[in-house]
Amino acid sequence: MSGPLNATTLAGHPGAEHTEMSFMGINPGGFVALAMLVVVAIMLWKGVPKAIAHALDKKIAAIRAQLDEASKLRAEAEALRAEYQAKAAAADGEADQILAHARAEADQILAKAKQDTELLIQRRTRMAEDKIAAAERAAIAEVRAKAADAATKAAAALIAERNDAESDKALVDKAIGALGQRLN
Repeated sequence: MSGPLNATTLAGHPGAEHTEMSFMGINPGGFVALAMLVVVAIMLWKGVPKAIAHALDKKIAAIRAQLDEASKLRAEAEALRAEYQAKAAAADGEADQILAHARAEADQILAKAKQDTELLIQRRTRMAEDKIAAAERAAIAEVRAKAADAATKAAAALIAERNDAESDKALVDKAIGALGQRLN
């Protein structure tokens, strides 16, 4: 073979075999395994698993603390919910009581208004009846006065027709005589 050896010249020769490189009898896969063992040994020597476990323990503790806090918050929320439900129930009960009281008061006011209306109607009826009775009495008195006036005028006309001045004089003398006897 003449010339330098390279991948092209090796590939071009049909009789050339492919051989793996090795150093001190260790092939490349062995070097990778050896490097991994060294890295793992260094990690164990420096306490990396302990650090990882410690970091995981810290994370677990933080998560537990968050879960405990969430449980406390949930318990507080449930207590607040129960308290507000109790308050809402009490408010509903109080609203029902207020409504019942308002209805009772409205019924009392309505009954009082009916009673007052009946009393007012009775009083107004009595006043109207009194006015009617007064008007009747006034009408009767007026009729009597007119009847008396008409009777007086009729009597005066009859007396004037039947009596003259001499009979009037005799009547007056008789009336004066009767007065004199009564006074004694």
